[in-house]
Amino acid sequence: MATSRDELVSYEYRKLRAQILAASDVCIVCGHGAATAVDHLQPVSKGGARLDPDNLAPIHGVKGCPTCLRKCNSEKGDRALVEVVQLVTSVDWFAGP
Repeated sequence: MATSRDELVSYEYRKLRAQILAASDVCIVCGHGAATAVDHLQPVSKGGARLDPDNLAPIHGVKGCPTCLRKCNSEKGDRALVEVVQLVTSVDWFAGP
């Protein structure tokens, strides 16, 4: 029996993930680079398309952001991106121009 998360190991998903991360590795939650995963902008549980490249964007995965240490994917959860609080961290302030 197929589970709702089987697409995460499908060839089509892995191909889309590689294409999205090749285009940009800037996380949709914290805005820092080095994102290693992709996530749905509109969660599938709330009507978002599973394998639509327009509904997938880079995000920091299990290890979190190496710059601000946020656990971006965990913080986003199954909420739409517009529902996620995007904070400015002291790391951002220190970086400067």
